[in-house]
Amino acid sequence: MDPAPARRPRVTIGGLLAALFGAGLFAWVIQHTKIDPILDGLKSVGWGFIVILILSGIRPLVRAAAWRLCTPGPHQLRIRDTFPAFLTGEALGNVTPLGLFVSEPTKAVFVRHRVSMMTAVSGLATENVLYTLSVAVVIATGTVALLFSFDVPRAVRLASTIVVGIMLGLLAAAAWVLTRDVRVMTGMLDHLHRYRLAPRALVQRLEKLRVLEDRIYTFHRRYPERLLPVLALETVYHVAGVAEVFVTLMWVAHAPTLLVAFVLETANRATNVIFKFVPMRLGVDEAGTGGLTLVLGYSITDGVTLAIVRKMRVLFWTGIGLVLLARRGLSPQDAVTVAEDVRLQEEAAAR
Repeated sequence: MDPAPARRPRVTIGGLLAALFGAGLFAWVIQHTKIDPILDGLKSVGWGFIVILILSGIRPLVRAAAWRLCTPGPHQLRIRDTFPAFLTGEALGNVTPLGLFVSEPTKAVFVRHRVSMMTAVSGLATENVLYTLSVAVVIATGTVALLFSFDVPRAVRLASTIVVGIMLGLLAAAAWVLTRDVRVMTGMLDHLHRYRLAPRALVQRLEKLRVLEDRIYTFHRRYPERLLPVLALETVYHVAGVAEVFVTLMWVAHAPTLLVAFVLETANRATNVIFKFVPMRLGVDEAGTGGLTLVLGYSITDGVTLAIVRKMRVLFWTGIGLVLLARRGLSPQDAVTVAEDVRLQEEAAAR
């Protein structure tokens, strides 16, 4: 029996509203910050933008290397496979409200000539889990640094305390899952299936999901020699982020410190997590960074300028990713459709 044709992803009303919200907030921030000081700050960066691009380019490179190490079996993927794949996936995740729904399938599609979709996806999923845990550590550490090193308003202190609690809870839950060998995803799906509440599409793929979950949770036991290098690469990712903020502030503000750069990068990670549904975090990044720089002893203009410089380098790498995707002859919708088609073909072949 032939598999049903895959559906093309559709931008939802919620996605459109998120994009409009971001655009409106961005316009409001620019209007209330005044454009001239921002332009002066951007001009002051000058040739330093090349340094910023280099530092920001290190980040997808090291995550691409981590993905390669997290892929099961012998090393069939190369950096020249995973790096462009990572750029294309992140590009689509940045410019559309579909986020992870389009970015991760696109990455897998890009390397399907080297490994199967299942192998690519399991490597991506494992890397994403380890990356998420590293982000939780960074956010918790940076937020604690903010609370103990700066005089923050009561509302910010309360919100920061809640964030630290959530991150510590996430890390504790992850430790419990890994040490107790709990299968959270398929366990919940089994429970829902017993009461006929599970989506049929997921139930039909339950065995595939079991394999995927098993590969994620047993990675540290199957490839213990790869775990520390992956964690080291994730650390380099965050260090490069702090360095990028520090270098940017050198041009747009008065003498920065590594502590300030670390706190601002922490806030950027939190913004990316909370507002993943807003394309390129437009508006929310500018508003959040501007408000935080004021707390840290800088001006709102410094923070907004920092966020806009960050947006400029995101646009640069997004453009590179879209060019690479076009060279493969794929549109954003085609990428997800091909991913679904290939996955269905592999499942049919397995049956």
